[in-house]
Amino acid sequence: MADTYSAPVRDMLFVLETVCDLEGLSRLEGYEHADPDTVRGLLEEARRFVTDVIAPLNRVGDQQRSRLVDGNVVTPDGFKEAYRSFAAAGWPGAHMPAEWGGGGLPRAVGIAIQEMVTSASMAFSLCPLLTQAGIEALVVHGTPEQQDTYLTKLVTGEWAGTMQLTEPQAGSDVGALTTRAIPQEDGTYRLFGTKIYITWGDHDMTDNIVHLVLARTPGATPGTKGISLFLVPKFLVDGDRNDVGVVSLEHKMGIHASPTCVMSLGDAGGAIGYLIGEEQQGMRLMFTMMNNARLGVGTEGVAIAERAYQQALSFSQERRQGRATGATESSLIIEHPDVRRMLLTQKALIAAMRALIYYEASLLDLADRHPDEDVASRSAERADLFTPIAKAWCTDLGVELTSLALQVHGGMGYVEETGVAQHMRDSRIAPIYEGTNGIQAIDLVGRKLPMRKGGVIADLLADIDTTVSALRQAGVASEAEALAAALASVHEATTWLLARRPEEPDDALAGATPYLRMLGFTIGGWLLGREAIALRDRDSGDSGWVDAKLATFSFYATQLLPQVTGILPAVVAGATPLFAIEPKYLAGG
Repeated sequence: MADTYSAPVRDMLFVLETVCDLEGLSRLEGYEHADPDTVRGLLEEARRFVTDVIAPLNRVGDQQRSRLVDGNVVTPDGFKEAYRSFAAAGWPGAHMPAEWGGGGLPRAVGIAIQEMVTSASMAFSLCPLLTQAGIEALVVHGTPEQQDTYLTKLVTGEWAGTMQLTEPQAGSDVGALTTRAIPQEDGTYRLFGTKIYITWGDHDMTDNIVHLVLARTPGATPGTKGISLFLVPKFLVDGDRNDVGVVSLEHKMGIHASPTCVMSLGDAGGAIGYLIGEEQQGMRLMFTMMNNARLGVGTEGVAIAERAYQQALSFSQERRQGRATGATESSLIIEHPDVRRMLLTQKALIAAMRALIYYEASLLDLADRHPDEDVASRSAERADLFTPIAKAWCTDLGVELTSLALQVHGGMGYVEETGVAQHMRDSRIAPIYEGTNGIQAIDLVGRKLPMRKGGVIADLLADIDTTVSALRQAGVASEAEALAAALASVHEATTWLLARRPEEPDDALAGATPYLRMLGFTIGGWLLGREAIALRDRDSGDSGWVDAKLATFSFYATQLLPQVTGILPAVVAGATPLFAIEPKYLAGG
């Protein structure tokens, strides 16, 4: 019943090699050192590190919480030491640019390491995740001076980063923010305002924290078009403390070790900030950070589900309850069909989620490095299409599968002593982070489906159809037909949404969330189908592992994919059913 974690390196490598074409990635300029053998050794070392150093802190962090002491955040026992070991080993910058002190690995490999760290302790993992988003913004948009001053220290983990976006009156509606940035004669700005929900906004794990802050300059255009992005360090380069501090910490449902801060800027004359990019271009720059963070948050869904699944599987092989069919004495609960159903549902969906997340990361690698401009461009388009799906589908399932893991434990899962309840509490924030999942669905239907006049989604559906044909040719008949049925339903839903969106946008918005779920399940089936085809020609030396992989795909195709067709009516129903009841009658009577 112990809450332990061991990264599934074999499964991770299999996805990297088959779905992401790790061999092909290692032939791209700059990735030559990321050959499969090297990556295998790297992931094994990462597994040892997170198992020994980070995973033991998960329960400690939940129980002790980060706390505010004399205006500074103090992290739970062991966190500071673990983070410094983490940085010293080079893990924060594994897939960051080598020119700034990173490992220069493909993003697909970096996301596998990120999954391990997140499974080990989601609260711990949020600090390097946010730092990575800040690094991305500076690499793309920072001035040479900003890059020289901050990037190496951020990439190596010597310093950490945050995103300060949200305000009390401006949650998802970022255009309503009121933080002010007043230009100074020396080219800096003085910032004044209050930010809320700032993850790792302050802590004692690094010597400095670099905040990326959205604010509004004098005379800026109202709404999102008038927002600018600023770099505001906790400590200035000369060592002086900047005018940015913590007002309080939120008392949260989960991720207790991760300090969620209310931050104040400008209480003593103005926080010194440095403009990134140009004034009133903050929203465009913000999405460089947000898209990086959204893939990272999607990874949280996979990671927390994997951690909870490992615990549920272990429990099911220890706990005796009732008698299985034909048994003469109390049976292990893993012998009961319904427990097997719950375990296989977790296993199959985690495999699909992992494939989707890693595949999107590999698309970003191709977009960055592929010498053929057409391949790079189309990879970038598909990555854009996948971003809301990776974030929303994977985090929704992270909650659902963690709930299933708790269900496997029965009543023992509902008490804190077993530890699985923590995973349930921790998982719930991910569908809210970095744009709620409803916003992701709106983005998918409103912005991503119309890309290239529907050509991007059409290309994806054509690729899925190619895999259906390959499965048929390989003799995987029932699974091929299940994927074909799901694909036909997605085709119908996609055609309806593209036609409806311009004329009746509310109809399209009403179907957005169920459509995202349809597409997520179908993409998951497609990627597992590709894995199954690869397995048929693979000599792994372990027929049991291969058989288990094929059986997992079969379970997914025949027992999980059919729900795609069942969701179709909800997509094409339009907005009328959602507004059929007047608000005053929603409460009943």
